[in-house]
Amino acid sequence: MPLLQTCEPIYSNLFNRQNILIMSYPSLFQPFTLASLPLKNRIVHASMNTHMADNTRVTAALIQYHINRARGGAAMIVTEPISLAHHQNVYYRSRGYNDDNLDLLQRWAEGVESQDCRLIGQLQDPGRGRHNTGLVADAISASALPDDLSWTMPRALRADELRAMTDDFTQSVQRLQRCGFSGIEISAGHGHLFHQFLSPRMNLREDEYGSDVEGRTRFLRELVSSLRSACGKNFIIGLKLPGNDYAKGGVDLAEAAKIAARVTQSKEVDYVNFVQGTHGLALEWHLPDSHGPRMPYLDLFRQLRPHLNGVPLLALGRITEPAEGEMIIKAGDAELIGLGRGLLADPAWPLKARTGRETEIRRCTWCNLCWDAINTHLSNMKCVNNPTVAQPQETDWWPARLSGAQTSKRVIIVGAGVAGMEAAWNAAARGHDVTVIGSGTETGGKTRLHAQLPGSAPLSSINTYQLVAAQKAGVKFELDVTATAEKLIALKPDSVVLATGAHMVVPQWLPVDAQQKGQVRDLRSAIAEVLSAPLKQKGSAVIFDMDHTEATYASAELLHTLFERVYIITPRETIANATAIVTHQGIVRRLREKRITVIPLTEPQISAGWQGNRLPYADMITGEVGIIDDVTFFAYSTPRKPNDELAAPLRAAGIELRLIGDCRAPRGLMVATAEGHAAGNNI
Repeated sequence: MPLLQTCEPIYSNLFNRQNILIMSYPSLFQPFTLASLPLKNRIVHASMNTHMADNTRVTAALIQYHINRARGGAAMIVTEPISLAHHQNVYYRSRGYNDDNLDLLQRWAEGVESQDCRLIGQLQDPGRGRHNTGLVADAISASALPDDLSWTMPRALRADELRAMTDDFTQSVQRLQRCGFSGIEISAGHGHLFHQFLSPRMNLREDEYGSDVEGRTRFLRELVSSLRSACGKNFIIGLKLPGNDYAKGGVDLAEAAKIAARVTQSKEVDYVNFVQGTHGLALEWHLPDSHGPRMPYLDLFRQLRPHLNGVPLLALGRITEPAEGEMIIKAGDAELIGLGRGLLADPAWPLKARTGRETEIRRCTWCNLCWDAINTHLSNMKCVNNPTVAQPQETDWWPARLSGAQTSKRVIIVGAGVAGMEAAWNAAARGHDVTVIGSGTETGGKTRLHAQLPGSAPLSSINTYQLVAAQKAGVKFELDVTATAEKLIALKPDSVVLATGAHMVVPQWLPVDAQQKGQVRDLRSAIAEVLSAPLKQKGSAVIFDMDHTEATYASAELLHTLFERVYIITPRETIANATAIVTHQGIVRRLREKRITVIPLTEPQISAGWQGNRLPYADMITGEVGIIDDVTFFAYSTPRKPNDELAAPLRAAGIELRLIGDCRAPRGLMVATAEGHAAGNNI
């Protein structure tokens, strides 16, 4: 057994520089002015739903979330949509069309603006748009046309209703101004109501609010003029416009250029940003993920920028690194940089970039699990790489040291995956003597394997940050070691954290002899072997899918590069049921583009003595049998069972014990980092 050794703190020089002001990115941190209001740098928190309002009330958590990002160095923050018209009554959005939240809106503005950060409310209405199950109640739109995603059928708004809505919005925005907000952003993209008016696909009106670009932009232009007249010249008005909605007959690049030119012609707008996609098959374009390039909209921004009549451009869309933001500003491609998910993952992204601490940034993994949390599960905003979202101490988080009344403990963490590593660095930072015992040769666990699959590389940033933090905190490691109960008991720890993960269960249809011959393996083991020697092979690769998460389909994409044909068999009626709709759309699209065959509602039919090259499968409803020929790779991806065998003997020995992550109950990365964080701070 190797000796316990403290990791070399190779990044200590970077951590020690945290109090030294270093202008690492001069263009990104150059001041700017909007509507005569100063911005200390070019970094803007882009609007993101948090679901932190409570029955239309502003909450302490909602205020804290935005204060934390102001403290972290953002120059301007655009809030989530606020209900600013009387027909809007969404329980998870703050109400601003009456005085219910007056004191709280003031507190919200004061908290952010006191950090030299401009607070911008967002005005948005979904109209007919919906990306959850079900239909929109009492839906409205430009025309009586069904939503492309939910097939909600709206009623067309009358001209007098549009004018009344403009008045309603204007009075509400004036209320925000009186409460201390510095401006408003009108969300006119993403397939929402204003986009529905702007799009020739969604707006078939023949009155003054339709027919051509002049008519289709009228509703938006009248609102902008009303707001400018009511709020004055020292109030920021921003526009979020469609850049390309990827819907046939909708807003393409040419149409976006016409719209942008017309709505900025009056110079009443202070900045513009462009977003992509709409409600339909292009919904995935709302949030570009790790399967595409970084900064995927940069070329589009460059083409649309000349049509803005000199109005400043806010660039957004998977901007990850400070160097990318610096490049965009320095090249003159935009005046401002919008970060949404990046500032969710680390509210101190600007502070760390400015002071030369880039290695300490907890980077967004572009997994869109945050979107899944708020839109699929309707929970508060969460982040897989930030377990402290909206907590008072979130900004530039580092655990507090043990107080005088607390004693340092000898802590053993069994498992070097993301749950164990999160627990380890937090416990060590607090002053405990922490050792991580891992069965692999490196830290990161199954996430390290996942990060090697197509479109998954950013997941490695979770472990990268944890390893840097562990080195700073003085965590000791024993890797490539199998922990036994006897060994752990002999070490006489004060506390043990089991983060040993879980394993895929063998499906019931798989005969024992096929298991013994290794003809069919669990997907994790099989993919690890493929990655160790990724050689082109003949024949068909088959995955039996009872997992329905991203790693299974990323594995299929890897196999597509190595085998002649790839099949996915699943007993469900479709695939990717465990993913958010934006993720699901991307998975389905890529599998179809690669001609990966999905066979739903089926299960393999293997009997004892199966030879392994022809795979029979049966329809689970009709019993009809099919055959896949020339099978040279076959693996199952199934529900997982906790690796918790060490728990009973350790409890019997009277050792303080915590089970976290999949070892406690198989779930996902969001829970792994959250439970690791809690364990490390509760020992």
